[in-house]
Amino acid sequence: MYTITIVGTGYVGLSNAIILAQHNKVFAIDIIPEKVEMINNKKSPIADKEIEEYLAEKPLDLTATTDAEPAYRQSDLIVISTPTNYDDEKNYFDTSAVESVIEQVSKVNPNAVMIIKSTVPVGFTMRMRERYNTENIIFSPEFLREGRALYDNLYPSRIIIGVPDGNGAVADAAHKFAELLQEGAVKKDIPTIFVNPTEAEAVKLFANTYLALRVSYFNELDSYAELKGLNSREIIEGVCLDPRIGTHYNNPSFGYGGYCLPKDTKQLLANFKDVPQNIIGAIVAANSTRKSLIADRIFEMAGKSAPTIGIYRLIMKANSDNFRQSAIQSIMKNLCEKGAKVVVYEPTIKSGDFCGFEVISDFEKFAEISDVIAANRLTEQLSPYLNKVYTRDIFSRD
Repeated sequence: MYTITIVGTGYVGLSNAIILAQHNKVFAIDIIPEKVEMINNKKSPIADKEIEEYLAEKPLDLTATTDAEPAYRQSDLIVISTPTNYDDEKNYFDTSAVESVIEQVSKVNPNAVMIIKSTVPVGFTMRMRERYNTENIIFSPEFLREGRALYDNLYPSRIIIGVPDGNGAVADAAHKFAELLQEGAVKKDIPTIFVNPTEAEAVKLFANTYLALRVSYFNELDSYAELKGLNSREIIEGVCLDPRIGTHYNNPSFGYGGYCLPKDTKQLLANFKDVPQNIIGAIVAANSTRKSLIADRIFEMAGKSAPTIGIYRLIMKANSDNFRQSAIQSIMKNLCEKGAKVVVYEPTIKSGDFCGFEVISDFEKFAEISDVIAANRLTEQLSPYLNKVYTRDIFSRD
């Protein structure tokens, strides 16, 4: 049994903590006392049904705390899963939280092996090893969906560990960490590869950018069909029957959003600074174009100069409580600039305001006062008002 500390209890950190706490002693570190209290009371601070069930029902050796140093001192492995938001001014991830953990661990327990799970720029891990004069830092990308994070750890598509050649003890720890992830999973025979940290960092950014490319492709197909008066569903179904293309990630949307795709595509584009490219920049630009077109179409549907536009949910996918960087927020700003009054229905917001927009908790009132209801995804709740709903949800799924 290993003693492991997980730093950060978002989707990545908490799902990894649960996976590892099935067979190891795990400390989960967070700076928010309310989240720590919920975890220790076997309640989930995030929207993931399986996480809620595992916390409530499974025998886990998991303790959450805000006091990091005692946990660091006891730990063999320290998994860093703190946020790395993208700074548009610097064209770079804000990695300060990750660096702060590395600095503190290096002082408190320099023998512990640190595994970075946060998404970072290409080359970051090797720079940290050099800056802090330690070989005890490796990188292991995560490939988790919000709302399905634990499932994706129980049935992972692959495990990738980024560890440099040369240091036997660190390489052993890297292989052991992979074994711990395999041990906690339900799926067997998980594809597992060991590469250098820089290649592992690139895998993460290129994988997410490909997903953004696919979303953008089907959104642009849908834009063409809508403006030309064609049946978008029939075209998409015909295209996707080709097994080389497939039916995944093909449901049109208002644009890709969420915590990962917007920032990861921008970071990868920044990493291309000295490399000729066309596609990566086009993916970033395509998302802005799509959101602008969606705002135009919503406004046109209203058919008046100062309509009331209702935004049905800020979250962009089912089983999520997160609307960080959701595409609809850019559309809302665009609609305001056109002269619309924008109101929001979002049950996860308890106050009556979101960034200056009125939040209406009564759905019937929200629906009645809206000239158009903009919905990225359809639900049964919208059924009585479909005549005023604008959506591009063709397949009724994420």
